[in-house]
Amino acid sequence: MRSRPGCCAKRRAACWRAGLSSLQSSLTWSKNMREAVKDARSVCGFSSKIEVECGSREEGSEAATAGADIVMLDNFKPQELHAAAQLLKEEFPSVLIEASGGVTPDSLPQYLSPHVDIISLGCITQGCPVVDFSLKVQKPVAFPIIFQSQ
Repeated sequence: MRSRPGCCAKRRAACWRAGLSSLQSSLTWSKNMREAVKDARSVCGFSSKIEVECGSREEGSEAATAGADIVMLDNFKPQELHAAAQLLKEEFPSVLIEASGGVTPDSLPQYLSPHVDIISLGCITQGCPVVDFSLKVQKPVAFPIIFQSQ
């Protein structure tokens, strides 16, 4: 199942603040992958990492060829993930491979691989409540001024 646009807003906001720009492959197919990565890099600057979310090994290869720093293999079964990650690492050894989608604390050991650099678990961010950091200014209360005579 493909993720819905906006469903990972907390994760994407955290990644953006950490200097990581994430492109969703299904949203970038409207333009050339190379152009999408180039555009993201021009906006984010040279020090940011560009991550592309991919639903197949072929998309991952295209993203790495286009210059993505991180290829996120999304919603892969563990065996499919291991095979795709190995092929991508052989072809693009400097690209980081991230496993995401469907990983739980219980299934985490099945996703461990020498070819997978990052494993993200949605349960870490999806279950967190939003903290209200807003500042509420209320109408000042008039206090009576009391003068004492001596």
